[in-house]
Amino acid sequence: MSDSLSDTERRDWLRLARTENVGPVTFDQLIQRFGTAGRALAALPDLAQRGGRRITLATEAAVDKELADGARLGATLIAACEAAFPKALAALDPPPPIIWARGRVEILDRTGVAIVGARVASAAGQRFARGLASELGQSGQVIVSGLARGIDAAAHEGGLPTGTVAVLGGGVDDIYPPEHRDLYARIAEAGCVVSESEPGRTAVARDFPRRNRIISGLCRAVVVVEAEMRSGSLITARLAAEQGREVLAVPGSPLDPRAKGTNDLIRQGAALCEGPEDVLRAIEGLRGFREPDRWGYDELPANDPDDRLREAVAALLSPTPVSRDEIVRATGAAPAAVFAALVELSLAGRCEMQPGGMVSSA
Repeated sequence: MSDSLSDTERRDWLRLARTENVGPVTFDQLIQRFGTAGRALAALPDLAQRGGRRITLATEAAVDKELADGARLGATLIAACEAAFPKALAALDPPPPIIWARGRVEILDRTGVAIVGARVASAAGQRFARGLASELGQSGQVIVSGLARGIDAAAHEGGLPTGTVAVLGGGVDDIYPPEHRDLYARIAEAGCVVSESEPGRTAVARDFPRRNRIISGLCRAVVVVEAEMRSGSLITARLAAEQGREVLAVPGSPLDPRAKGTNDLIRQGAALCEGPEDVLRAIEGLRGFREPDRWGYDELPANDPDDRLREAVAALLSPTPVSRDEIVRATGAAPAAVFAALVELSLAGRCEMQPGGMVSSA
């Protein structure tokens, strides 16, 4: 892990992260294979062509604009290989390649607890979330949420005096809903606003799962206060469980649809949360996050797949995600060659590489 990238390395890192078809998993594989973002960028056109399609690299002009937009906001760009990157987020496999942060960046390395829930929340649910955030904050926890209406807003309000982090789906300046403009300003001043997206971007539906992954990734525990059965908060809870975080849920009346999701989480094994002591008990004794050692700067030996293996791998993919190990077993080829083939197919837009080692057809 580097203390800080040089200006050239930072530009290369950002340009690679913004290139089409380069998600966090593909980015991670490229850095492991080529050692630096600059070498990976140089190799991308050939790799994508092997996968069957041309690729359009992010332009230098687009990188210039993003860096200028971020600087104009007073936001900080942090790469996953830098020491300033939040340790909890860096421990994800893989982490987001970059984040923009606006406000008190140093609080991102304090122990975080996410409080999420329904947008159309009950008055009782909002009161509980606000009080829980306030008491957890007083015990030293940073409160993380998504700036949405309802439970998110109540959690931020409760956590403001002691430290709160808002994770956005759009750019670090994408204030939604608009009525949270004042809340956003207070968080940016007293807490921190974080986004994986470029400044100026307005969030669309596909951005929210990435946002939810960062919400849970910044924390040791996620508390769901109210959620219907198809709530996005349940996605955050699932991601938290996959990341090895503690998941807690607040029980509610079976007559309230907003309690069905939380009650179901408890049924599936989530810890019951009736107050801050339940959260503190859940995270007590948890070890700190180990700094990853994945960011090498020595180019690894190439293990290039041939056309036959690449197409055999492509034929094994379907819309149903399977593990990369299953693909290796099915082909009987060397794992490094199969992983390289998946990267080439991903760059060509023929494969989707997901966190947790899962792959599917695009």
